[in-house]
Amino acid sequence: MQARQITLASRPVGMPTAETFGSRVVELAPPGDGEVLVRWLFLSVDPYMRGRMNAARSYVPPFEVGEPLVGSAVGEVVESRSAAFAAGDLVMSMASWSDYEVKPVHSLRRVEPAEGVSASAYLGVLGMPGFTAYIGLTRFGEPKAGEVLFVSGAAGAVGSTVGQIAKLMGLKVIGSAGGPAKAARLGELGFDVGIDYRSGDIVYLLAEAAPDGIDVYVGNVGGSHLIAALEASRDYARFVMCGSISGYNSKAREPGPWNLFRVVQRRLTLRGFIVSDHGSAIGEFTEKMSGWIRAGEVKYDETIVKGLENAPEAFLGLFSGANLGKMVVEL
Repeated sequence: MQARQITLASRPVGMPTAETFGSRVVELAPPGDGEVLVRWLFLSVDPYMRGRMNAARSYVPPFEVGEPLVGSAVGEVVESRSAAFAAGDLVMSMASWSDYEVKPVHSLRRVEPAEGVSASAYLGVLGMPGFTAYIGLTRFGEPKAGEVLFVSGAAGAVGSTVGQIAKLMGLKVIGSAGGPAKAARLGELGFDVGIDYRSGDIVYLLAEAAPDGIDVYVGNVGGSHLIAALEASRDYARFVMCGSISGYNSKAREPGPWNLFRVVQRRLTLRGFIVSDHGSAIGEFTEKMSGWIRAGEVKYDETIVKGLENAPEAFLGLFSGANLGKMVVEL
């Protein structure tokens, strides 16, 4: 049978464009022993994929020019050559940006959504972004009830989950987001303060929201948000570094924060992490997050873009703030 694929046509310099992507149709061989044919239902687009478009050393190999892009996906087994899965089973895996794919069964994880939970949630709040939020906050943020937490990119999949977990742990939570609607949404999710960073200088906006300083910073944005968090930090604050989307498309190296000396002055801890290093905790995370969702204690937003051919548009939308919560492509 044939499968449609979205490929990397060229390595972008600066912001990717529609010309960064290509498409092709390939002939798939039938699944062999220990393999299944999967029809992908939902594809994830995530900011970290921008780094994989560069031919540079990182924690994951770069995408190859002319080959399909790859990301997390949820799909339905169409044909199985293994006792582990049957036709109709829902599975998730790293997948090519394609509508159909043959996968070895050892690369698949069964998905059994709870009532009222979309299968696409396993790409967001119950998937890598939710797991990133959980590990970053609980393992490295060292949160304590009564402390103040600031999370940048708070209307996104990771940031919104960080804030809600922190509220469950008894922290005061401040989040930043782009635009008044997103800032207002943070209040609906239980945040104590939602900052519209487009409304002024984030350094002053955060100082106003946290006049006594912050104890934990979970950073998804970098740039001016990191500067603001450094300025607002209390002694012994913990900085958990998840991402730095503000610089992913920079054409030239940007100078570091002018106030980095706060790290020494206030005895700060800055910790970067990669969530794939913590796979042993996935069961713990899934059990807790599923319970929080069922109890209505954690809510999640999704921005759904329909059609494989629109996956590039969905990806580019991540860098213009087009998403509320998790950006997902529905096939």
